[in-house]
Amino acid sequence: MGLLSDPNRRKALTGLLTRLNTPICIVCYLAGIVWFMGLAFEPFTLRTYMSENAMGSTMVEERFSSGERALSLAKEFDAHKRKAGGMPVEWLVKAMQSRGLEVFTQSFSRKLPFPDENKERYMVRGTNVYGILRAPRAPRTEALVITAPCSPGNTNNQAVALLLALAQYFRNQIYWAKDIIFLVNEHDLIGTQAWLEGYHHTNITGMEYSPLQGRAGSIQAALSLELSSDVITSLDLVLEGLNGQLPNLDLANLFYAFCQKLGVLCTIQGKLQRNDWDTAEGYTHAAQTMMLMVLKQACGRSWGDHGLFLRYHIEAASVRGINSFRHYKTDATTIGRLLEGMVRKLNNLLERLHQSYFFYLLPSLSRFVSIGYYMPAFGLLAVILLLRALDLWVHLGAPALAAVDGVTEAEQPSSPGVLTVLTPVVISHLTGVALYLLPVHLQEMAVEHFPVSETEAVVLTAIAIYTAGLALPHNTQRLLSGEGTEQGWKVLKLTALLYLAVLLGCTALINFSLGFILAVTLVPITASITPHIALYAVVMVLLSPAFTILYCVFIYQELIEAPVSVSEGWMLFLSVISQGILDHALYGSLVYPLLALFIYPCWLMFWNILFWN
Repeated sequence: MGLLSDPNRRKALTGLLTRLNTPICIVCYLAGIVWFMGLAFEPFTLRTYMSENAMGSTMVEERFSSGERALSLAKEFDAHKRKAGGMPVEWLVKAMQSRGLEVFTQSFSRKLPFPDENKERYMVRGTNVYGILRAPRAPRTEALVITAPCSPGNTNNQAVALLLALAQYFRNQIYWAKDIIFLVNEHDLIGTQAWLEGYHHTNITGMEYSPLQGRAGSIQAALSLELSSDVITSLDLVLEGLNGQLPNLDLANLFYAFCQKLGVLCTIQGKLQRNDWDTAEGYTHAAQTMMLMVLKQACGRSWGDHGLFLRYHIEAASVRGINSFRHYKTDATTIGRLLEGMVRKLNNLLERLHQSYFFYLLPSLSRFVSIGYYMPAFGLLAVILLLRALDLWVHLGAPALAAVDGVTEAEQPSSPGVLTVLTPVVISHLTGVALYLLPVHLQEMAVEHFPVSETEAVVLTAIAIYTAGLALPHNTQRLLSGEGTEQGWKVLKLTALLYLAVLLGCTALINFSLGFILAVTLVPITASITPHIALYAVVMVLLSPAFTILYCVFIYQELIEAPVSVSEGWMLFLSVISQGILDHALYGSLVYPLLALFIYPCWLMFWNILFWN
């Protein structure tokens, strides 16, 4: 404290930070990148462990043996689905009733803001079917959920059949202390969203649905089952939820423990775990797995039905059966026993999962990186903005030297007018508001005047508004009418640096992956930008938020070992934009409004500095 309270020492420290500002910033940036990449090295990570005492042992005897029955149910379900041309509601109701469940249905409808061309839907109508197994040994104040989406075609038929087989098996057991809800939802996430809103008596997305006639206790945890093939070689755990939310780490630990017990091949991000961590190949594999999780979390979308449960403080995960490893095979009985073991352990909980971590990264299922390990990497990047702001603040307060009659005198620099800073800030944010509101509202006008579909109109309008923002410096200078001063751009940059630091800090607290990716691309150019350098204009565009999304698309495709050409990558980029807008309208994803209303306007403020007069 004496260092800061003593004016002489404070002045010396400020002078040191100002004099060595650029070298310190370079070291901080490189250290932040190296720190983050080092997190995938196994000695720097922690081994996963079960924190919840009620789930600490897997010593339960799984007796589920109806795997063959589930396969025959899958064929029967597929036949009725083909006959009904969709989800066979009546057959599902009878099937659940015959297994002793209290069965209810919920109809819902949702008109999308524009057509979803990926899934070819615009006006969505569907029905959810769910059955409740009442707990025989408890007051029925708590519940667990097992859900299986009814997907088009023959996809996920096995999951629905296995859910019914588990319901029949669970009905004959007497040790349940929680109600168990078996949910078959239509239209994937939209059906799940309708059911959750109906269950919790909320309507935050404009969904139209019928009220639920049957209700169990407060939901403690949920498992979503997805089986993409008739032949399952491994089970992949999906954790990333809406807005980058993750379930309690103990849920992932529980899945891994039962996979180890039953000898099931398990993966995370579709990648197997390797034991050769001390080799270059082993480290690269762990880094790729961690980077896949970072990219998925940063996009803010829900990567499974479980992701919407997290919004209601319900710990949930998706178990996805995949067919990728030819030398292995997992039968339906084993999958059923794994789910039985997990549900029985969750049934033992006396309170919600809270002992373990909620903020983490997983380079593998057996190792994790906690928030205390990965947050310094972001801190090293964010401190650069504060150091550059300090440097500007010192220079703005320092008197300028001027020669008068051969004598050097100190002159107080002229202060820029309020409009000098306020005008570009206001125009930048108005452009962001236009980017947020106009693409959806102008789609009809665009379709009338141009030969494009509604979805193309929304995406192209967003790109047009984004590109039009590049003309901001010209418009700003016209409004200023000569009020710009030499000190003006420094004041604007100081404001923008502090603004960006706050934005990235708040983003990283909610969604570390998104905040870190934005910091990696935005911090270097925004910290070093000065007016009238042509090279900066090119770098600014290449490191803009839109190009960051484009880079992430190509990196993601490389990491999943499905590289694409430039044209294919561009089409995926357009699809990512449309899905981001749809996810915001349908489920409340915050990534699109964050980029449009805050990150993009902040970037425009730095763009205005580049062309300062």
